[in-house]
Amino acid sequence: MTTQPRMPALYLPHGGGPWPWMDMSALLEDRERRSLTEYLAGLVAQLPRRPRAMVVISAHWEERIPTVTTNPRPPMLYDYYGFPPETYQITWPAPGEPQLAAQVRALLEGAGFTTAEDPKRGFDHGTFVPLKLSFPEADMPTIQLSLEGGLDPARHLAIGRALAPLRDQDVLLVGSGMSFHDLRAFFAGLPRQARAARSGPFDAWLREAVVADPATRDAELAGWKAAPDARVAHPREEHLLPLMVVAGAASDDRGHVAFHDTFGGFHITGVQFGG
Repeated sequence: MTTQPRMPALYLPHGGGPWPWMDMSALLEDRERRSLTEYLAGLVAQLPRRPRAMVVISAHWEERIPTVTTNPRPPMLYDYYGFPPETYQITWPAPGEPQLAAQVRALLEGAGFTTAEDPKRGFDHGTFVPLKLSFPEADMPTIQLSLEGGLDPARHLAIGRALAPLRDQDVLLVGSGMSFHDLRAFFAGLPRQARAARSGPFDAWLREAVVADPATRDAELAGWKAAPDARVAHPREEHLLPLMVVAGAASDDRGHVAFHDTFGGFHITGVQFGG
C-alpha cells in the first residue's frame, strides 16, 4: 500500500499591494517582479499533487479570537489605498467552503481555543493577490483564518499544530505575509545596498531557523524577537505570524527555503514545510 505524502504547508511573500497589475518600476526591478511572479505562478507545480481546498492565514486580518470566513461566495475586499482605479476591479472568484470553516473551528476549539466565524468577510489582498497568480482559474475552494489579537507567536504555533490534521485531507495551509515588512523603509529612498544590509541579518536568521529540526525551529520562531534586527524587519509582527501558523502545522516535517530574492531591494523569503 502506497501512502501519499501529506500536503505541505507554505509561507509565501505576497508582495506589496496589487503589485502584479500595476506599474511598480519606481520600487521594483523587472528581475524582482519576474522572480516573485514566477514563484507564485509555479507554486502548484512544487506540490506533490493539487490540493482539494485551502486555508489561508493572511497578515491582513486580525480578530480578538481566531475567526474563519464562512461565505460560500466570498466577495473581494480591496483593503489597500491610493492605487490606480483598475486595481479595484481585480477579481478572484474562488468559492468558499463553509464545511471546511466548521472543521477548522472544531479543530481549534478541540485544542482549547475560542473561535468565531464571519459570514460576510471577503478575500483580502493577502489572499487574492498571490493566489490569483497561483490559481488563476479561481476554482480552488478557499477560506481565510484570522490572526489572533495579541499576536503571540507561541499561540500561533499552537493554532498551526491544531490544524495539522487538515494536511492529511489534501488541504493546503497557506501563510501569506512578508518576511521583511517595514513600510517606512520601503519608501525612504534608501540605496539598494542599504536596503539589502537593512534586511539581511533577520533574513539570514530566518532562513536558518526554518530549516532546523522541528523542536529547534519552533523554539526559535517562538523567540523571534531575539533574532538579529528583529524589530528592524518587523516593527509590528503581523506579516511574520502567518509563518508561525504553518510552522506549527508542519509537525515533524522539516522546512526548506522555497523562495529567496529581493523585493524593492529588501531580502524576502518563502518557506515550504513537507512535500
